[in-house]
Amino acid sequence: MYYAGNFHMVINNNIQLLRIIMNNQAKISTFFTKVSPGKRQNTGALEKPSKKARIDNENIPPSPKTDYANKEPAPLLKKGDTSPVRDLPSSPGGDMPKTECLSPEQKDRVNGNKAAALAKLREKQTNGLLTKVGDSWYKALQEEFTKPYFVELSKFVESERKKGTIYPPADQVFSWTRYCKVNDVKVVILGQDPYHGPRQAHGLCFSVQKGVPPPPSLVNMYKELVNDIKGFERPSHGTLTGWSEQGVLLLNACLTVRASQANSHKDKGWEKLTDAVISWLNKNCSGIVFMLWGAYAQKKGAFIDKKKHHILKSVHPSPLSAHRGFIGCKHFSECNNLLNKDGKTPIDWCRLPPQE
Repeated sequence: MYYAGNFHMVINNNIQLLRIIMNNQAKISTFFTKVSPGKRQNTGALEKPSKKARIDNENIPPSPKTDYANKEPAPLLKKGDTSPVRDLPSSPGGDMPKTECLSPEQKDRVNGNKAAALAKLREKQTNGLLTKVGDSWYKALQEEFTKPYFVELSKFVESERKKGTIYPPADQVFSWTRYCKVNDVKVVILGQDPYHGPRQAHGLCFSVQKGVPPPPSLVNMYKELVNDIKGFERPSHGTLTGWSEQGVLLLNACLTVRASQANSHKDKGWEKLTDAVISWLNKNCSGIVFMLWGAYAQKKGAFIDKKKHHILKSVHPSPLSAHRGFIGCKHFSECNNLLNKDGKTPIDWCRLPPQE
């Protein structure tokens, strides 16, 4: 009986202890249900903040908010921009270096990529007409390439190439812009129309591609050179790139033509562009020697300022007129005399590509 009484006493004590524990747990649970989850803090945090802390909190500016729906888009490529590709700034972590941190070789690659991207953009915007244009010439004539007449011209040439053969090939129409920079031009020889036979025209007036015999007008030019320039030997080819590399601009009034159809692209817009070329040189350069052979070239160059530049006139070197004044005109030596007087290096007329 004694042991049984003790046993019952222990059980009663444990039951009371269990009730106390459950009571305390209920109070704790009730406390936390009254405090929202976002405001649960330790007892130290529940104390009222000091006046200084409240002031500091009130002065903290709100975090900036970005309205992505109304965010202003990146600026489009504008007129005068040199490239549609922008330099990327360095990242906060420094793992994206600025271009000034690049090596010369890396900068060359970056600039090359920019130039290629810009060239692709020009080509696309002009229906493939502005292909391989020298940078200095593009900058000088940029406004012309955006004018309505040039837009129409680009559409016309594109449609012509779809219909049949057009000379010169698309990548050689502007080859005259790649042999010398616009500010390096010393002599201008004006032609009228590209050659319209196979493998002849390549973007330089009077000049033909390598391996092609010189046409009749160029044959007469060679004859005059033999008589006028000491040491000149008539080459078997008609490629005049050696002159262009020295600053002789060999410019046709029209830059494209249908196969076997002379003057077929006349009055389609090319004349306006080549007038702009002459006008730019007339205004921005001095001491250029303009060789105007034939009535057409002389009319096209009528506005050239004779006080700033030199004009040499003659009949055309064509077999139909060369005997009436071109042979014996001595324009090539006279051109060099004028360049010498202006302190410029004369043209080495003998400097032509090697014989094939």
